[in-house]
Amino acid sequence: MTDVVALAAELLAIPSTTRDEGGAVDFVARWLVARDWNVMVQEVTPGRGNVWATRKGGGVTLSTHLDTVPPYVPPKRADGRLYGRGACDAKGIAAAMMIAADALVASGEERVDLLLVVGEERGSDGARLANQLPATSRWLINGEPTESMLASGCKGAQRVIVRTRGREAHSAYAHLGESAIAPMLRLLPELDALPFPVDPVLGATTVNVGLIRGGTEANIVPGACEAEMMIRLVGDVAPVKRTLDAWADGRAELEYGSFIPAQHFHTVPGFESAPVAYTSDIPLLGNWGKPLLFGPGSIHVAHTTEEFVDEAELRASVDAYMTLVRTLLA
Repeated sequence: MTDVVALAAELLAIPSTTRDEGGAVDFVARWLVARDWNVMVQEVTPGRGNVWATRKGGGVTLSTHLDTVPPYVPPKRADGRLYGRGACDAKGIAAAMMIAADALVASGEERVDLLLVVGEERGSDGARLANQLPATSRWLINGEPTESMLASGCKGAQRVIVRTRGREAHSAYAHLGESAIAPMLRLLPELDALPFPVDPVLGATTVNVGLIRGGTEANIVPGACEAEMMIRLVGDVAPVKRTLDAWADGRAELEYGSFIPAQHFHTVPGFESAPVAYTSDIPLLGNWGKPLLFGPGSIHVAHTTEEFVDEAELRASVDAYMTLVRTLLA
């Protein structure tokens, strides 16, 4: 059986930031074809697509994403760890799933599919299109770095843009204008005190103000300001929106962007479980079966230049995926 660390390192050596996954897609498809899988590449945009590999179907689909965040970081091995962009998020996971699925087939269990998608890091266009495929699986095991625990649930996400308006003027005569930044500075500190929902499993709703833009020059009273926020949801988005609408009423404009709901997942006896705060492609793959979320590595190092996965944990995940599939099909 191919060593999972070696396969993961090969995948890591292929740059595949979102919208440029073609090389990784081609590598994965060829690897599976060479092992007699029925492989379909579903074009998402020219030069990139989802890889769907099947045998008998009707069982469990193992799925994760092939794209990574930028910039590309080449692989290296040191101190029992595999480093590089995608080591844990999620090319290492893709390698573990590929080897686990192939080993299951070799042992006689052919009710396993592989779905390796593109675009997860920027809008999930791959998963959205993959949900239109004629899936037959009853279970979906999605792969994200969960520290080799089954996720009992994950928070959702709601993007929000907050805008305040002012009136430009020469800064030497600031009284002739009205700053758009000043009201934003008063608004944002109030977020911590807002009564957002709390869930007994997923915990508290959280708000991150990730971007602030305002003004044009230091010598001009700013006429516009906006802040982009990511709300991590633990339940229904409606009460969150009501709270934000009341907070902004008469003081700011709100634009609600992309939305992913919070979810609770299936767990399996014998596997440790815990909730996670990040989102995945699972809400967009509803036709692929009842979802589970599991993967080696830690989200705490994902999206960093020191991203890594422990090699022993990566190897153990192959057996873990096989055990999960067999348990679900038993």
